[in-house]
Amino acid sequence: MPATVNILAIESSCDETSASVCSDGRILSNFIATQDIHQKYGGVVPELASRAHMQHIVPVVDAALKDAGKSLSDLNAIAFTHAPGLIGALLVGSGFAKSLSLSLNIPLISVHHMQAHVLANLIADKRPEFPFLCLTVSGGHTQIVLCESPLRMKILGETIDDAAGEAFDKSAKLLGLPYPGGPLIDKYAAGGDPTRFIFPEPQIPGLDFSFSGVKTSILYFIQEETRKDPDFIQKNMADICASIQHRIITILLNKLKKASLETGIHHVCLSGGVSANSGLRKSFLEMGKIMHWQTYIPEFQYCTDNAAMIAITGYYKFLGGEFSDLSISASARAAW
Repeated sequence: MPATVNILAIESSCDETSASVCSDGRILSNFIATQDIHQKYGGVVPELASRAHMQHIVPVVDAALKDAGKSLSDLNAIAFTHAPGLIGALLVGSGFAKSLSLSLNIPLISVHHMQAHVLANLIADKRPEFPFLCLTVSGGHTQIVLCESPLRMKILGETIDDAAGEAFDKSAKLLGLPYPGGPLIDKYAAGGDPTRFIFPEPQIPGLDFSFSGVKTSILYFIQEETRKDPDFIQKNMADICASIQHRIITILLNKLKKASLETGIHHVCLSGGVSANSGLRKSFLEMGKIMHWQTYIPEFQYCTDNAAMIAITGYYKFLGGEFSDLSISASARAAW
């Protein structure tokens, strides 16, 4: 084991190219290059994302190393996201990481994107005790994870259809809001009445989630009300957004509460891109007080897709001797 473990991490699962340097579990740098080109298409275009990753990856890695005060010769391993995500985007990051690992003759560490979202809660000085529960909410995933150690996790519940982040974005699209619409719903919801319009809560057994029915009820509601009044959305935007957000949040937190009661675990975390939603963060902390939880949420920069969460996961995998060889393949849908 080297005296100091320096890891360069690369994240390229969707439309953000990110690089981070971690030294003995401490994040020294975290750079993210965003791709604004997708806004005019109303969603991420995979081919355009892949091309942008190829343009961004070298300058982003260079910036991360310089900001951390490290050179390539200081590195002990290269960590990268191998799954899940857009396959073309993942291939850019994995190909770069493999080449760098081979040229420097240092270990390669593959990281599952969702495991990294959970372990983003270990970046801050205030860290949850093991075992802890983590509600991970993103555009493509919604899961409740039991984390027994950095390398031992179990999915207790997940969505059986759509993810919560998708429900936010699709609802925003129905309201005529531009992509990405989730943050705009959060913005309008701050000035609205969350009880003005009532949407159903799906009765799914166990700890699994479902959001397809909620999306459908929102669609029918909008269609019916705009037939009565074409200006209904504009007149009621804040209340509609607040009501939509309230229902999605209650679905999430009611399942998390159930998981805590069933497991007896009171160290509870929130992670994933949707954890940046102010309404969710506030409601999560309020429920934590009621349930007497110890609650944890990563900083905003570590909630959305970022390489720091890949770096911290790579660090623990380095300590555990979990390395990959060059045969590892990027995968759009690989399980943990």
